[in-house]
Amino acid sequence: MRKYILRRLFQLVPLLIGVSLLSFFVMHLAPGDPTALFTDPNIDPVELARIRANWGLDKPIMIQYFYWLGNALRGNFGTSYMTGQPVISEILERLPNTLLLMITSYVLTLIITIPLGVISAVRKGSWFDNLVTFLSFAGMATPSFWLGLMLMLLFSVQLGWLPAVGMYDPLVEGGWVVRLIDVIRHMILPLATMTLLSLAGITRYQRAAMLEVLNQDFVRTARAKGLPERVVIFKHALRNALIPIVTILGLSLPSLFGGAFIIETIFAWPGMGRLGVLAIFQRNYPLIMGIVVFSAVLIMLGNLFADLGYALVDPRIRYEKK
Repeated sequence: MRKYILRRLFQLVPLLIGVSLLSFFVMHLAPGDPTALFTDPNIDPVELARIRANWGLDKPIMIQYFYWLGNALRGNFGTSYMTGQPVISEILERLPNTLLLMITSYVLTLIITIPLGVISAVRKGSWFDNLVTFLSFAGMATPSFWLGLMLMLLFSVQLGWLPAVGMYDPLVEGGWVVRLIDVIRHMILPLATMTLLSLAGITRYQRAAMLEVLNQDFVRTARAKGLPERVVIFKHALRNALIPIVTILGLSLPSLFGGAFIIETIFAWPGMGRLGVLAIFQRNYPLIMGIVVFSAVLIMLGNLFADLGYALVDPRIRYEKK
């Protein structure tokens, strides 16, 4: 297991270089550069040329990339064009907020999806199965930005139950319990948006996987032995039905990160996704590249954990070399 993990970690290096190379060139395909945001007509063109030279934008694109890559390999992702702060400091400041949303959404998705999929498969054709199927298809067809805006309109504007934007209210005073409750209240709407959209597709996969396993010979044998239905479902069938779900959860990480960019922007959640959207609008190249690399690392580590999860749900899988 240890050799497998180390081998996978070493494989991240060429993958990250490939991702960074592609992202760097795609980013520079956009017309203009960060100095195009200086709209003051009184700015001296010589001064603009000096700024471009200070930022290294006057060099050929290949030189710019290798210069960035050399610094990145040493842990230096540059400084933000807008704030002058180190990119890694800005990302690490926002990263915990994004992980708070994503990890909580991931856990809630697992807690809700597995029982829904299992019950829907066991009660195939019932009103519960039909309801779950309808809601799943409706969820898969719902855009994340529309759902977020509708939840904000209902629970914040119309009912006034929950705050619409931000992560906390700076005017709230009290101990850590009061502040924690305030963060949870701000977190409910973006978390609900992320979780509801994740539930839709994964519930369908869980139902389909469970239906396939329930028709296997070993399940019929377990029932023929007189085992209680609860034991047959949760001990014999469920563990085998979780194998494809582990794959789906690993593959859903990129879409979860992509959704975080939209949802954090809608709810003004101070996370890495919102920071990335602002960086794109500002053409803040170093910050964009830093966020791309950090996102790629988190996605690849998530896929590694998904691969390791196979060994937990399927005892036939081992990662030691024979």
